[in-house]
Amino acid sequence: MVKDQPPDKANDLPAKIGNPARRALNAVGITHLDQFTTVTGAELTALHGMGLKALGVLRDALAANGQSFKDAKPDF
Repeated sequence: MVKDQPPDKANDLPAKIGNPARRALNAVGITHLDQFTTVTGAELTALHGMGLKALGVLRDALAANGQSFKDAKPDF
């Protein structure tokens, strides 16, 4: 491993999502949290292997970073 390189963002998906959801996301090229801001929750639920639990975990992880899914409405 080469030192002084930025960490691999391909591994920043939450560990709490299940393997079926992780495989579904990898199949469509979603490999890190920043990419979820460009997709809607409905698009994610249409993926085989993506369930409500995984969506909740992802929503919480995004909120912790001040981000949300593309279709999320602001809380004001």
